[in-house]
Amino acid sequence: MKIVLNYLIIILSIFALQNFALAETNTLEKKPKNSQSEKIFPINYQPETPGEKLAAADRLYLAGEKVAAEKLYREVKEPFSEDIEAKVNRPQPIYELTELPVKAQKYWEQVQKGLARNIKSQIFVSLELLVKEYPEFIPGHIQLAEAFKNYKERELALEVLNQAVALYPNEPELVKATSAALADEKQWLEATLFAQQFALMNPEHSQVNEFNQLAETYRKKFQSQLKSRLRRNTIANVVTGALGVALTGNPFAAMNAVQTTAMMLQGESRIGKNIAKSAQKQLPMIEDEEIIEYVNNMGEKLAEMTGRNEFEYNFYVVNDENLNAFALPGGHIFINLGAIMKTNSEAELAGLLAHELAHTVLSHGFKLMSEGNLVTSIVQYIPYAGGTASNLIVVNYSRKMERQADVLGTQILVSAGYAADGVRNLMVTLNEGKEDLGILAWLSTHPETAERVRYLEELIVNNGYNRYAYEGVVYHGKMRSKAKALLVEKKKDFSEI
Repeated sequence: MKIVLNYLIIILSIFALQNFALAETNTLEKKPKNSQSEKIFPINYQPETPGEKLAAADRLYLAGEKVAAEKLYREVKEPFSEDIEAKVNRPQPIYELTELPVKAQKYWEQVQKGLARNIKSQIFVSLELLVKEYPEFIPGHIQLAEAFKNYKERELALEVLNQAVALYPNEPELVKATSAALADEKQWLEATLFAQQFALMNPEHSQVNEFNQLAETYRKKFQSQLKSRLRRNTIANVVTGALGVALTGNPFAAMNAVQTTAMMLQGESRIGKNIAKSAQKQLPMIEDEEIIEYVNNMGEKLAEMTGRNEFEYNFYVVNDENLNAFALPGGHIFINLGAIMKTNSEAELAGLLAHELAHTVLSHGFKLMSEGNLVTSIVQYIPYAGGTASNLIVVNYSRKMERQADVLGTQILVSAGYAADGVRNLMVTLNEGKEDLGILAWLSTHPETAERVRYLEELIVNNGYNRYAYEGVVYHGKMRSKAKALLVEKKKDFSEI
């Protein structure tokens, strides 16, 4: 009897389990199988205008629906020039001679014979043909630069390496050779920046620590060189100042030169902090908490990607309608309220901030201050040293510096999760508004806009950066409206004076 009961219990249990499983299956089948995008948007929602599509794409992107987001981004964003893909589709770099065609191997054999016999023409003819026809062979560029160096043609050696790095910017051996060539010329800061830039642009590279150490070594050499120059300059400044006192009777004639020289000796962070304090006193600053928080949050996110943690980054908003920005040494970035109002998305504004951050990270401003006539250079940056607030706005960076800032700024932007074409689109926006004198003032010290747009497009395609990532149009639109209202209020207050 007990056995029968046990069997009945087992049978009933199995039956109950089967019913439970069947019920669960039916329940699962009845559950809606909506995708994440269906949860984000109402059923049958179809964005129509470009603004609606970008806003929808941003929401999808943040929700992890990146394929759906990219589809919408592509509907709004025009493709780059047709020939960009072809131009940047360069061969993969080669280091092993055996991977080259027989013709290239024969060039290399002739080079080795020329080196063994010290036949200059044989060395250079073979090397130049090899580099021209097979630019992907990295040792060829390095050997050609070494040959120029051995024959005391150092400028040509650097030119060869710079051209090679332009083709293959992420090849560590080329970057090392270029940094070493700059160091041989005692161009310590340039050598530092070359090594630092590689480390910043390739944070996951196996040699990143080596490049950081190399940059630090060169930086110390630069600082030692700078201190020596500044001490000599201090003596000259004191003598010049004393002469000024004798001629003019003004006891303050010597102060600025000595003070600014002393401040240079204190380093980037200190000098940037002092200039920023003075700039805030002379420029009309925005106090709106929401605007300030918007810029600070964006700036801090970008600054985390720079790799220079020794700086204390600060971001300031100037109450001015022109699309403008400037960077001070040590991590102090000023942007105009007009930059918020005249950019089309958060990614564009972030592109502007990233560009200016790149100038700071690469020590461009500090480098300009340290060169040539130190007092004249510093006057451009320090209002209380004889300049005016407007002089702070335009910094005469070289075209090379501007290109470096565009490239590194784009890398910072990508690393922070923004659309890779933020800096590129900013250039397009600037070009479209070129009749605006404020925009022209910012562009006056920069390379031609069309040229910059093109090399930024090549950079994005060549490196596989994602231009179909976060744009940030909704909240930026709110900040644009607020910026416009603040500027209108400022004009109203001014008209009532």
